[in-house]
Amino acid sequence: MKHTELLSPLNSERISLKNKMVMAPLTRSRSTQEHIPTDIMAKYYGERATAGLIITEGTAPSPNGVGYPRIPGIYNDHQVEAWKAVTNSVHKNDARIFMQLMHTGRVSHPDNMPEGSIIFAPSAIKPESTKMYVDGKGELEIPEPTAMSISDIETVIKEYVTAAKNAIEAGFNGVEVHSANGYLLDQFLNPKTNKRTDNYGGSVENRCRLTLEVTQHVANAIGVDKVGIRISPNGAMNDIGPFEGQEETFSYLTSKINNIGILYMHLVDHEAMGAPALPTDIRKNIRDTFNGLLILSGGYDAKSGNQDLMDNKGDLIAYGRDFLANPDLPQRFEKEAPLNEPDQETFYSPGPKGYIDYPTLTESTELA
Repeated sequence: MKHTELLSPLNSERISLKNKMVMAPLTRSRSTQEHIPTDIMAKYYGERATAGLIITEGTAPSPNGVGYPRIPGIYNDHQVEAWKAVTNSVHKNDARIFMQLMHTGRVSHPDNMPEGSIIFAPSAIKPESTKMYVDGKGELEIPEPTAMSISDIETVIKEYVTAAKNAIEAGFNGVEVHSANGYLLDQFLNPKTNKRTDNYGGSVENRCRLTLEVTQHVANAIGVDKVGIRISPNGAMNDIGPFEGQEETFSYLTSKINNIGILYMHLVDHEAMGAPALPTDIRKNIRDTFNGLLILSGGYDAKSGNQDLMDNKGDLIAYGRDFLANPDLPQRFEKEAPLNEPDQETFYSPGPKGYIDYPTLTESTELA
């Protein structure tokens, strides 16, 4: 068997997976306008349950957390019920699935949000170089967000907890707290977007406070073995970018996250997207400090993923676009078969095209 380490099971005391391949979270915008999951989403995730672990697309924990058109939510009963078809579909194929809880913060537009929602951020600073797509209107300027009060922050923490409980009710094996890629929690971590002078801004400890409080409260609510977190040191998405003192920030954050005792940390490297490479010191510190499972993500192929596992740089390897276009990615890796190319035109369009019509290796052979 090729790529033996990558394709072999993970058997830890806390979770067992049939292989060490993770389907990375991918926004696909196939929910309804009311942010309710659809039938084709159950088919899509079920097809990709060849992965040992699936992490869903970013899912809004509250109406204020909705940034993009047609992304799913997990804040009402209709959404919880609709998600059950997804988790059932995945579990039938012996895979595990975590829901990524994504509050987009300032990366939003009122036209994409439920009526009465507010675009929140740590400070009233809008992203200058990022625009937001709105159905029927195209790319629009993002308005200045509302700086959160302490009461707003307390409410957001409660919303994450409720969302996590809802995810477990919907059949998920756990949740991933999204503290990466320039969304709300990452906005608090970064001094470029966080100009607060209270307990949630300024020092490293204060900027990390909200991420740590959300993670702790969610872990208290559903159990540490059902919680992961995603971080992107040196990330370059949504007008945020690297900052002075980031090594100290992520060293402190990792140490405190480790003390909470959650299942995994999901480390994103944006170098494959044109960002500066993740500094080796930060990567090594995270590996040395965090005692849970480490998921590595960013530009991997079968060979490089397998090698990093063999070199003990991480415990699991996440694949995004390769899983998007190849439901049977582990089989293709094992056979060293060619991969389907992803169709970027249909990444975020509604409907089944470019979503549930990528052929498996068997189907491709039959068509040939």
